[in-house]
Amino acid sequence: MPTPPLAGSTPGPAALRPLLDTVLTALQEGARRRDGPLPAGGPDTVTAALRTVLDPVIPEHGTGAHHALAALVGALTEGAADPADPLCAAHLHTPPLAVAAAADLAASALNPSMDSWDQAPAASALEAGTTAALAAEIYPHHTAPDALVTTGGTEANQLALLLARERHGPVRTVTGANAHHSITRAAWLLGLPEPVTVPAPTGTLDLAALDDTLARLRGQGPVLVTATAGTTDTGQIDPLAEIADLCTRHGAELHIDAAYGGPLLFSPTHRHQVHGLHRAHSVTLDLHKLGWQPASAGILAVPDRHHLDALHHRAPYLNADDDTEAGLPDLLGRSLRTTRRPDVLKIAVTLQALGRTGLADLVDRTCAAAHHLADLVTKAPGLDLYDRPTISTVLFRPTDADDRTVAAIRRALLTGGHAVLGRTRAHGRLWLKATLLNPYTTPDDLQRLLGLVTEALVTEALATESPVTETSAAADPATATQEGSSLR
Repeated sequence: MPTPPLAGSTPGPAALRPLLDTVLTALQEGARRRDGPLPAGGPDTVTAALRTVLDPVIPEHGTGAHHALAALVGALTEGAADPADPLCAAHLHTPPLAVAAAADLAASALNPSMDSWDQAPAASALEAGTTAALAAEIYPHHTAPDALVTTGGTEANQLALLLARERHGPVRTVTGANAHHSITRAAWLLGLPEPVTVPAPTGTLDLAALDDTLARLRGQGPVLVTATAGTTDTGQIDPLAEIADLCTRHGAELHIDAAYGGPLLFSPTHRHQVHGLHRAHSVTLDLHKLGWQPASAGILAVPDRHHLDALHHRAPYLNADDDTEAGLPDLLGRSLRTTRRPDVLKIAVTLQALGRTGLADLVDRTCAAAHHLADLVTKAPGLDLYDRPTISTVLFRPTDADDRTVAAIRRALLTGGHAVLGRTRAHGRLWLKATLLNPYTTPDDLQRLLGLVTEALVTEALATESPVTETSAAADPATATQEGSSLR
């Protein structure tokens, strides 16, 4: 077998080019075989199909680069949940832009390690410039805002609590019942007191309850309030400016988890929804959600770069004092991780390629699709809408269906490979959740999604011999019949 070539240096691109052709062909053929948003058959079928390719996992003699790529990339694609399919809409799982994926390839080929300047000379400069620019979007009136690149919202939230702890000691966290689970987990990991949970009966943090809680905690030590701009379950945004007012009144600090909703800043139409971000002591942003980046692409922004000083760490083989004094940038304070990828490259390429107007267009398209889906649900007999979407999350359920039926509909769509919908509980009931992140989703796609739900409801009712109301069974019967003919 010939010696396997390396991806970098001058010969690297020539070695990569034919392999990329194999990969792209496998991606295309695997998607064609899947023919839908995810593979049919459920976990056992998918696992069995993959095992036929990985038999054995480590062969005695290699099969060669082209064969291994074609087999495994093809199998992984055939068995993938494809976020670029409009009917794959369960989670904050974005279809990445082609330009961002291409940039990620370059990052992998160059393989700079972002823990010392001599491993990442240009990448460290690119990261410093890009993170400062992103922080300035959130803190436009501050002189030296900065941001860190993280693996996502979870790491960014953990860093926010860590920085608060390093400023004040064992800070008490106050969070909404609607907050992401990473807030409670971060407090546990950092040895902080268990967060005080404030009710969020309407899906957003209750201001009166927060006021009472902060008044009760005043004088008992430092307090960090965490608000959410785009909840995972419903996509709702806490009243950020009013929460900031309460924090100022009671002497508390504020962290805003804007992992989902932060990119609304790029849209002149929607940025008013996140007014108040600039008043937080730290803000989480996650561009592998409403930023169309391959994972991972998280950000933690602060209003002053010196707020990050607590992360400084010394390892003489990476940032010796005399090297730093001589002008070599010190990267260890940019993350708790040591070796890390230059995830900033894909972000920077996307910002350059699309600009503000291009990003705004994607945000606006996505939000418009969510509102159109809400309109369709409202007009469909036999379907109930939870609420108008705040960003791009739409909750709905069949009228009069019990929770068991709602859960069964979702699993039937998954097992059949027809659609990927999420599930969440709100107001004491289980709802189907469509989290729309594909900016090119069409009205026909959305109508088809509802047709599949209606057909699954009828099938479930027949299977359990339970009565179905006339309106539930007849929610756009023409659509249900038409779409039923295409089911696998």
